[in-house]
Amino acid sequence: MLANPARKYTAFRPLPLPERQWPQRQLRHAPQWLSTDLRDGNQALPRPMDSATKLRYFHMLLACGFRQIEVAFPAASQTDFDFVRTLIRDGHVPDDVTLQVITQSRPDLIARTFESLQGAPRAIVHLYNAIAPAWREQVFGMGRDGVRQLAERGATQIRDMAQAQPDTAWQFQYSPETFSAAEPEFALEVCDAVSAIWQPTPDARMIINLPATVEMSTPNTYADQIEWMHTRLTRRDSLILSVHPHNDRGCAVAAAELALLAGAERVEGCLFGHGERTGNVDLLTLALNLYSQGIAPGLDFSDIDAVRQHVEDSIGLPVHPRHPYAGDLVYTAFSGSHQDAIRKGMALRQPDAPWNVPYLPLDPADVGRNYEAVIRVNSQSGKGGISWLLEQVHGLHLPRGLQQAFSHQVQHYTDRSGQEADAATLWQLFRQHYLHGQGRWQYRSHQQQQHGTQTMLQLVLERDGQAHVCSGSGESPLAAMLQALAVPLEITEHAGHPLGQGGSTGSICYVQLTHHDGRQAYGVAEDSDTQRAALKAVLAGVNMLAN
Repeated sequence: MLANPARKYTAFRPLPLPERQWPQRQLRHAPQWLSTDLRDGNQALPRPMDSATKLRYFHMLLACGFRQIEVAFPAASQTDFDFVRTLIRDGHVPDDVTLQVITQSRPDLIARTFESLQGAPRAIVHLYNAIAPAWREQVFGMGRDGVRQLAERGATQIRDMAQAQPDTAWQFQYSPETFSAAEPEFALEVCDAVSAIWQPTPDARMIINLPATVEMSTPNTYADQIEWMHTRLTRRDSLILSVHPHNDRGCAVAAAELALLAGAERVEGCLFGHGERTGNVDLLTLALNLYSQGIAPGLDFSDIDAVRQHVEDSIGLPVHPRHPYAGDLVYTAFSGSHQDAIRKGMALRQPDAPWNVPYLPLDPADVGRNYEAVIRVNSQSGKGGISWLLEQVHGLHLPRGLQQAFSHQVQHYTDRSGQEADAATLWQLFRQHYLHGQGRWQYRSHQQQQHGTQTMLQLVLERDGQAHVCSGSGESPLAAMLQALAVPLEITEHAGHPLGQGGSTGSICYVQLTHHDGRQAYGVAEDSDTQRAALKAVLAGVNMLAN
């Protein structure tokens, strides 16, 4: 890398727009969506999708709710042409869905495009040509007049060919490709020239699509460019203003959102942001950003994992585990403090209240994720996450002190193994440490009698393979048991609850014992009978302190 990159790279120039209005606006409704997965996304793949895969992908897009889909560049290849014909001829296009196809401004390509659309009930023909200085000068060797005239010739041919196929409901779209790198006044000139030929009306609007073909600036500058065009385009009430951001600077989602504030009404992009170079804008992220703000996006990602799997299988590229909303890890907390906040937030949540859980901007259940994936335990985790998993998967409600004590056991395991501890592993560790039934004393049976406020308890225990009978009395069966054992202990906490998860039935009891010397231990036991579970828990605690 250069010590002085300014000698090689020129900084973008902000667009003077002191009257800008977009910073004061707020998004309140979803835009029109156009998926270009099958065209812009597909052309960027090392191995483009075959026709059968594209057809399955098309139906997946329909299931997600897309009603405008750019399906091909029909003149680019026989494969693309045949795919458009298959969609139309074999009845794959629902009545409320519009196919979009793209063409450069060349007579032979435009003619081939219209040939592919014969018999289509409705279609959008998307005309584009590059207008920015670097492309004009280096690629096409044209001046401004030549570039404008190229667009005008293409627009005229499209108008005339559409008139020759009156059975199709046509809509026209023009993209000044490389808009983000072009002079705004020239972009306006070319767009107005095209709309003068197509003569849109408020009842039959055309689409002006302003692409960040290469993302050249910060999102606020792109928004300024969009608002500048929005307030100056001729026939504005007869236009749908669309944007097509790319992600070269990693800001495509932000650029699209700010462009919508600046006057855009429509967004073109791909699921998960696939496309040339760093990709197109990610429509899934945009849609769920709106959803998380209480705005119905008009797209359905209720089973986000199925959508992700379909895309990965189709294009042969993985979705990153940290990808917003859809990645494997995006609803997952490993950090102990995060886990504790999530657990407490979920515990306090009221079903009909607005979503307000710490660290989770979206309810994972809304996109088909279960809560088990929200918290995962490794060496960075704390008692909150461990308790959450044991509660969610195995129905255990550990007292706070036991949470802390058990977390040390888990920490030892994760540090030693270097592995994550899933819910099954936590349950195994918990049973091994607290429910294994080993120790000096083993419970066999008991008999109980009540004399006024005193409980008389006779215990049959086993110690070192020998049966022992002992008796005691107290204000409760547990107090009577401690007297029977003649140990210098007191019960400082006692809790329990029914079990019904993790393959267990009956009850589980937790008893904290404190020795007269200050040592403490938790005894835990499960049994089909609640009282037996409590007595066994006391005995387990005694064994813990004896070890």
